[in-house]
Amino acid sequence: MSIRLAPVLRRGLLPASLLALAACAPAPIYKPSPTTVAVAPNMVAQTPERFANADVIWGGRVVEVRNLPDRSEVEIVGYPLDNSQRPKVDDNGGWGRFIAVMPGYVEPYNYPPGSLVTLAGRLTGNRAGNVGQANYVFPLVSVAQSHVWTAAELQNGKSNVSFGLGLGVGIR
Repeated sequence: MSIRLAPVLRRGLLPASLLALAACAPAPIYKPSPTTVAVAPNMVAQTPERFANADVIWGGRVVEVRNLPDRSEVEIVGYPLDNSQRPKVDDNGGWGRFIAVMPGYVEPYNYPPGSLVTLAGRLTGNRAGNVGQANYVFPLVSVAQSHVWTAAELQNGKSNVSFGLGLGVGIR
């Protein structure tokens, strides 16, 4: 016995299904300002004067927290963000490191090494430093807002449904 769907129903089923899946994705957490630039940290490190005082929404993996007398600095390996502004971590090493500068004391427990973070802030310059034995230029971001992602938030909105063409093998 086969079920035949009316053409109108078939045409409406796919768009409705895609809309339902899109509705599952969380909205971005930060709204870009008119001065927000979509540029990677490694590009800013190459020509920092070009991006002076621009706003950014960046994310990545925390390397370490350094607490100083008047501020805290969080070193981050930057990664591209998805539509919900979650870092899309891959094995390619990210797209540059940067330093998130936060006023006051930041509890390292709240920003543990390896955790994923998204922040909104303003580029305030750069600083020469090292990554291991290599010289490196770190863009500095004065942070207005930051969010450390939990495992549940990173998984939230990701569909378990996938579409594709291929060959399936089943065991009988």
